[in-house]
Amino acid sequence: MLSKFNTNNEPCVKVFALGGLDENGKNMYCIETIDSIFVIEAGSKYPDLTNPGIDVIIPDMSYLKEHASKIKAIIISHGHDDEYGALPYLLKIANVPVYTTMTAKIFIMADFGKKYPNLFNFHIIKPSDDVLISGYPFHFFGTTHTVMESFGFSVETQAGSIVYTGNYISDFGIQGHFTFDLSKIAKIADEHKTLLMLAESSGADKPGIVSPTHKITPHIKSLIEEGNRRVIIACYTQNMYIISEIIALAIKNHKRLVIANPHFIDVLPQFIANGDLMIPRANQCAIEDIPQYAPSDLIVLITGSGEELYDYLEDLGHHENKEKTFQIDKNDAIVLACPSVPSTETKAVEAVDALYTTGAKMLILSRKDLSSMHAQEEDLKMLISIFRPKYYMPVEGEFRLMMANAKVAGTIGYTPDKIFLLDNGMALSFDAAGNAVLPVTNQFYPGNVFIDGLGVGDVRSNIIDERTQMSEGGVIVLGATFSSKLHQLITKPVVEMKGFVFLRDSESTVKSVNQIFNNALNELVAQIKPNVVASMQKMMRTMSDEMIRQTGKNPLILPSVIDIDNPIAADIKPDGSSSEFSSPLPKPAAQD
Repeated sequence: MLSKFNTNNEPCVKVFALGGLDENGKNMYCIETIDSIFVIEAGSKYPDLTNPGIDVIIPDMSYLKEHASKIKAIIISHGHDDEYGALPYLLKIANVPVYTTMTAKIFIMADFGKKYPNLFNFHIIKPSDDVLISGYPFHFFGTTHTVMESFGFSVETQAGSIVYTGNYISDFGIQGHFTFDLSKIAKIADEHKTLLMLAESSGADKPGIVSPTHKITPHIKSLIEEGNRRVIIACYTQNMYIISEIIALAIKNHKRLVIANPHFIDVLPQFIANGDLMIPRANQCAIEDIPQYAPSDLIVLITGSGEELYDYLEDLGHHENKEKTFQIDKNDAIVLACPSVPSTETKAVEAVDALYTTGAKMLILSRKDLSSMHAQEEDLKMLISIFRPKYYMPVEGEFRLMMANAKVAGTIGYTPDKIFLLDNGMALSFDAAGNAVLPVTNQFYPGNVFIDGLGVGDVRSNIIDERTQMSEGGVIVLGATFSSKLHQLITKPVVEMKGFVFLRDSESTVKSVNQIFNNALNELVAQIKPNVVASMQKMMRTMSDEMIRQTGKNPLILPSVIDIDNPIAADIKPDGSSSEFSSPLPKPAAQD
């Protein structure tokens, strides 16, 4: 396969991203050769306040759909949803082997296994295996990250070897499934000259190395050893490094560990079977058995992801959690080892506020106390110095972090012409001699796909606009049924107003809304050939102007008017256009 060199100095290898550049999450990188495409990560990210009602965001994979026949494999470096959250949707485009570890497989199947039981074709590897994939040698190396069995790799291509670091820190004091395999890294660097290195940027703006500031043990050791309180610790499910530390402290101090997340309990036996975690029976306690033990003998571990975790913590603070055997009181100590991430700040504040009302002792660990396990300046320098790539490409992170990463390379001798700061959709190409082909061009124009639980592509951009408008200006829902043959209303008009007026203080506003709607209906039923779309568009403009005049707000107006003699509903779009469809009930109409 590697003998298929291009002899005309034409591009034979391309590297580009569908997501992950100049953003947090949604990582998806591609290495495209003459005959193959290898997709590296298939991640999602959480929406922010500008995307109301959206569950997750994944990359637009149109380019991959157009070239699906070239896709040979997907490689998932570790078990975090910013690396695998888009995997089912990618596999619907190209059902190819997924190369990952058993730990990552457990996470993936826990999230998607019930919905897509037969979709995945896993090829399980060990973090430091050497594997031939579609004729291309891949050399994997184990890294230390928040989840076990994380890895990076080097792949031999027609232009030279390309290294992808994955997420890592340089922690050499831990073994097992968190091992940083420095000897394998050195071996790869010695045997295969590196053309290009793709290195993560999430922690590149921080000086020094991460270790040992990523460890929770120094912050909670004395609290657990004192033994006079029940200790409740909240952390993200996917931070298995912290979870393993908590388990070790429970065993050392002869405590019983209570796990308060049923979802995590369900998958725990799989982690134990894989050798990721080990909890002796003498250190276990089911949540319903809490009353059988003295509070000082217990450590309660609360896990979850994103808003799920904060929602549970807020319920605990208000004593609204469903587990009646587990209620927080003033004698407890609560440790929050779950610093908020972008888009969850509001939820985090609400959860903390609720927990303070319990009177329990609070210990809140910020990112200053508990470092994120992503390579910082000296961690990056170490791998750059070992691999000594000809070219360097920062990935994974906002642009300011990618720029910080580029500056790190600059401090150890890399000139600007050897460092590539790209955007999603831009392709860095190489010829067979291992030279970058300039200028860098757009391979495609990237985009996002919104998922709100209904599936992929169900969320149009105008729906986002409608949800935003509803959150800012409220909503007016209008409904009526009429007969075009009898030219009369069949049902009494219904008007509901939410989110922008207090009804007891808005008699004139309510009267105006009813009057405008009734006038529009009277005009509609009087028409020889009633035109529902035109009549409702006219009504919406009039009502919108009146609401802005009276209240200063522009609510979303959703009219639903049905002609029983001609049950064709109209979808009135924000720009005033409409499309008709047969339906017993009309779709809600958006405001003009």
